[in-house]
Amino acid sequence: MKVSLGPYGLGTAPLGGLFAQVDEEQAERTLAAAWAAGIRYFDTAPHYGTGLAEERLGRFLRGLPGGGAGEAVVSTKVGRVLVPGEGEEDGFPGRTQYVRVRDYSRDGVLRSLEDSMRRTGLDHFGTVFVHDPDEHWEQAAGEAFPALAALRDQGVVGAIGAGMNQTAMLTRFVRETDVDVVLVAGRYTLLDRSAEEELLPECARRGVAVVVGGVFNSGVLAGGGTYDYAAAPPEVLDRAREMARVCESYGVPLPAAALRFPHRHPAVDTVLIGARSAEEITEDLELAAADIPDALWDDLEGLGHAG
Repeated sequence: MKVSLGPYGLGTAPLGGLFAQVDEEQAERTLAAAWAAGIRYFDTAPHYGTGLAEERLGRFLRGLPGGGAGEAVVSTKVGRVLVPGEGEEDGFPGRTQYVRVRDYSRDGVLRSLEDSMRRTGLDHFGTVFVHDPDEHWEQAAGEAFPALAALRDQGVVGAIGAGMNQTAMLTRFVRETDVDVVLVAGRYTLLDRSAEEELLPECARRGVAVVVGGVFNSGVLAGGGTYDYAAAPPEVLDRAREMARVCESYGVPLPAAALRFPHRHPAVDTVLIGARSAEEITEDLELAAADIPDALWDDLEGLGHAG
């Protein structure tokens, strides 16, 4: 299936409270700013705030005037089913009335999607990703994907794929299953270019669309101190500072280069912006539109690595 999501989409993990809680009004303003800026692709998941991100996105879309929600393309994920219980924070503080249960079975997929439709109020998802099946290859490939493929054939969902923070298994999914799209987080950035070794060439060969998330490696490429959701090691901080120095010599902010970098590969279709405020939406899209000379990319080349 042909996937067309636009150059930038909004990732809703921050609106589910990733790292810090976001109140209802701020979440609404963030979504409204993204919509006003022309973003029509929104990525969510049950994992993000144990359903909170899906609920907030659904309320926003239902509140758009004149059937505007029909313009939106929403992707959600399967693989974590939410059940009532005293949940752990797991990076999303403040929402503890549910427990995430890993389930990549056919029944788990169907239940997860039914729950996501209830939370969002949607009756169709443009894309559904199998979410982080790192230790669950057999069940994900043998049960989850066939279940999603059947739903795709019935028109219940549009495209199907996998979303992960690693490239090896994503490459295997591309080679061994009928995926339309992959979401690779943190593995095609200025600091980690491992996706360009096998995953991106394989996607290009097979016509599989690529969505790139985590372009700031969870913060270090935007002036923060975290890398892959943990404290950045000293050597990573040093490389990020050197990249910032090189960018500054060209008058380009490092986050602007980080946002634009993935689009330099022809296999990449869409980059996700993970914003938690309307101001961040405006800032990120201004950064994405910055004029970046080709010479800057040449100077940054030696500072990246293959993973």
